[in-house]
Amino acid sequence: MSDILCTICARGGSKGVKNKNIRLLNGKPLIAHTIEQALASNLFDHVVISTDSDQIAEVAKKYGGEVFFKRDEVLSSDTAGKLDVIKDALIKSEAYYGKGYKYHVDLDATSPLRGVADITESFQQFLKDKNENLITGMLSRRSPYFNLVEVDMNGKVFLSKKLEKPVLRRQDSPKCFDMNASIYIWKRDFLLSGGTLFSEKTGLYVMPEERSIDIDSEIDFSFVEFLMQNV
Repeated sequence: MSDILCTICARGGSKGVKNKNIRLLNGKPLIAHTIEQALASNLFDHVVISTDSDQIAEVAKKYGGEVFFKRDEVLSSDTAGKLDVIKDALIKSEAYYGKGYKYHVDLDATSPLRGVADITESFQQFLKDKNENLITGMLSRRSPYFNLVEVDMNGKVFLSKKLEKPVLRRQDSPKCFDMNASIYIWKRDFLLSGGTLFSEKTGLYVMPEERSIDIDSEIDFSFVEFLMQNV
C-alpha cells in the first residue's frame, strides 16, 4: 500500500547503552534488525530513518533505510518528545516525496524482537477496528490493583489503584498491559492534529513478553542477544 509511511527514529546520544543503535546485536547493527523487518513486511514504499547521527545514517542506508535529512538539534535532545520527532519525519517525508500519506507506522529501533507478522497483523487489526492510532504492549507482570504501589510526600505507601472490593489474587484484578515501545500506528490526520498518544479510538495489539523487550540498558542488550541465539 503506497499510502503508508514507515519511520524509524534513532538518535546518536544514547546514554544507557553507548552507540546502541549501531552496536552489533547477533551479528548485525541493532537498527538493521528493524529496517529489515519493515522491508520484509511489504507494507511500505519507503522506510525513512530520522537521525542526528552521520554514523547511524550510513549504517541505515547500508541495510535499506532511506535517509534524506538530518534531524534538527532541538529534536535530538534528552527532553525532545517522541511524538514531535515522528511528526517531523512525516512532514519532511511528505515534502521530499511530494505526496501525502494516509497512515504512519513508526517502529522503534530498540525493540528488535518483534516479528514481521507483528507489523502486518497489528496494521490489519488497526484497520479492522477503525482505530485512530494503535500501540503495542504485553500483559503486565505487575498490577496497580494488586502489587503496584505509590508513596506520597509523607511516606505513606498505597496501592496505585483501588477497586470497591479488594483484590486478593493478581489473577482476579483487571488485565493491565505494559507498553513495549515496539510499533506505533496512526492515521495521519490524528497524528498531526494533537499531542496525545491516547484517544477513545486508540487500539492495543498484544505481543508476548519474549518479543516485547525494549533495549534501554546493558542488561537488556545482553538478554535480547541471549534470546536471539537461544529461543
